[in-house]
Amino acid sequence: MKRRDFLLVGAAAIGLLGAGKLRAAETFAVTKTNDEWKKILTAEQYHILREEGTEAPFTSKLVNERREGTFHCAGCDYPLFESSTKFESGTGWPSFYAAIPEHIKTRKDTSLFMTRTEYHCANCGGHHGHVFDDGPKPTGLRHCSNGAVLVFKPSSKQA
Repeated sequence: MKRRDFLLVGAAAIGLLGAGKLRAAETFAVTKTNDEWKKILTAEQYHILREEGTEAPFTSKLVNERREGTFHCAGCDYPLFESSTKFESGTGWPSFYAAIPEHIKTRKDTSLFMTRTEYHCANCGGHHGHVFDDGPKPTGLRHCSNGAVLVFKPSSKQA
């Protein structure tokens, strides 16, 4: 099995095992029923944002996005990351060393027999990925993001 095939199978397993763990205690400015979310999201976006799934690595066109702009939540259009904080992590997912302050929230994730830090949109609660401490300076963080649930908006200079 090639390394890429192994990663694809692993990501699919993570997505299936991670499904259905959304936070019940938190409240968000944007709230919708499951049926309302399903009407505005693709099946993949719903799985990632509302069921804490994971897209396969190297499948998002945003991995190679290099223009100036902002990355928004696909669920509620809330800006999450500036392009100036994006970097190439080699993981196959869009990665950022910093989020827009106060625009994401984190929580401890103990699924898959390990402890990680999950992050989600502070506006709608949609799951976006995990934060790791192996990123570049100045923060040393890597926000490993599911590109399927990000919408890139180029700056007015790039549009």
